[in-house]
Amino acid sequence: MTLGPLEYLVVGFQGNNFDGSISREIAKVVEQKIISLVDVVMIARDGSGNAVIVEIDNKNDPRFASFASLLGDTKGLLTEDDVLGIAESLPDNTSGLIMLFEHRWAVDIKDAMAAAGGFLVAREVIPPEVVEEVSAELDEAMAGA
Repeated sequence: MTLGPLEYLVVGFQGNNFDGSISREIAKVVEQKIISLVDVVMIARDGSGNAVIVEIDNKNDPRFASFASLLGDTKGLLTEDDVLGIAESLPDNTSGLIMLFEHRWAVDIKDAMAAAGGFLVAREVIPPEVVEEVSAELDEAMAGA
C-alpha cells in the first residue's frame, strides 16, 4: 500500500480551553479522504509549566467524544519523547492538540510519479500566514508604484 506524506501540526489553546469543536472541520477532510489521522495526542501545561499528556481516546470526556469516529486508523507513531518535546514549546497554561496525519490526496500522485519514472526532489510547507504577509507587502508595493 502506498503511503502519502506524513505531517504533524499542533493547535494551541490558551488557558487550556479546548472544547473539541474543531473536530467537525477535521472530520470533513478525513471523510473526504484528503487526510487520514495517524496519531492524535492532547497535551496540557499548567500554570507552573508541568506537562500532562491527555489520552484523546477517553470517550468519557466530552471534549474528546467528537473525535471518536476519527480515530479508527490511528497508529500511535508519536513517541512519548516526541510529545514531551512538543510540550516544552507550549507556553504555561496552554494545551495543544497534536495531529499526525497522512496526506491521502497525494497517494495517487505518488503512484503516477513512480510509474512515470519520476521522484520527489523537494517539498516544503509554507504557512498561510507567510503567504498572507507576502501578499500584503506586494499589494502595498503595487499601491505605492
